[in-house]
Amino acid sequence: MSLSVALSCGEPAGVGPELAVKAWEALREELPFFLIGDARHLPEGAPHLRIDDPSEAAVAMAHGLPVLHRDFGPPATPGQAQAAHAQPVIDAIAEGVSLVMAGQAWALCTAPIHKQALAEGAGFAYPGHTEYLAALAGVERVVMMLAAPALRVVPVTIHLSLAEVPAALTPALLEETLRITHAGLVERFSLSAPRIAVAGLNPHAGEGGRMGREEIEVITPVLDRLRAEGLTIAGPLSADTMFHPPARARYDVAVCMYHDQALIPIKTLDFDGGVNVTLGLPFLRTSPDHGTAFDIAGRGVASPASLIAALKMAGAARAPRA
Repeated sequence: MSLSVALSCGEPAGVGPELAVKAWEALREELPFFLIGDARHLPEGAPHLRIDDPSEAAVAMAHGLPVLHRDFGPPATPGQAQAAHAQPVIDAIAEGVSLVMAGQAWALCTAPIHKQALAEGAGFAYPGHTEYLAALAGVERVVMMLAAPALRVVPVTIHLSLAEVPAALTPALLEETLRITHAGLVERFSLSAPRIAVAGLNPHAGEGGRMGREEIEVITPVLDRLRAEGLTIAGPLSADTMFHPPARARYDVAVCMYHDQALIPIKTLDFDGGVNVTLGLPFLRTSPDHGTAFDIAGRGVASPASLIAALKMAGAARAPRA
């Protein structure tokens, strides 16, 4: 891989700056990447090198964290987001997308943002990173996948109350999620025939309609149609028997009907190593599966495991097709 991974800085008052340095220490001889942000926000004395172009990152890695320096204005105070930093944080994400789409970076890894700070400081109108990235790329629908060595999961519905899930779970949404998931595993992760396990919505996958009819009326018809096209899909399955080791060995990704059904098992299996992957973009985007952690920012105790895993996954994934 001749190109480097772009890392957008995320919230400067969170753990992102210190984790970027820790990730450089762990990956300096393994994976070239560069930070887009203000070099002054790094921990005092952190080894870094300001670069003018992403092409300089690979050589700079030997000397310090390569930083594509952008002036954010005031210094960062750990744990205290500042309105003045909101627009530069947004701009760093947009620049990362531009570099990847222009072929100047291999993939984009995004450090955590604080959505409230961006909304209050710069009128950020998106629910989060993912929706903003989709808008920048001109893509209408993307899929969130959480990935760790032991498990990959995709939630069909995400940030909804349980009461809202049945109405939101439409055949069209489920089919689109499954198609994007299948294509993403083929195109980015070199799985020629991904094995997809699909959870039911209700306990015991509805138990033949006695505990709910969504499996019969919504889920099964979609799965049957895609199976007829040649996709390898199992389900709908009872979610309570999908995540023990023998069950996980039978599939490459578990598609779940709602947020916690997907995230509880992966965070139980590998809380620190989970990676957020956005499927459906014209480039690869990964992110650590944690937030800004204002409560421990600046103390040097935050674990870099998830960021390291996100960078390594970005570096190892297949490049976008020309």
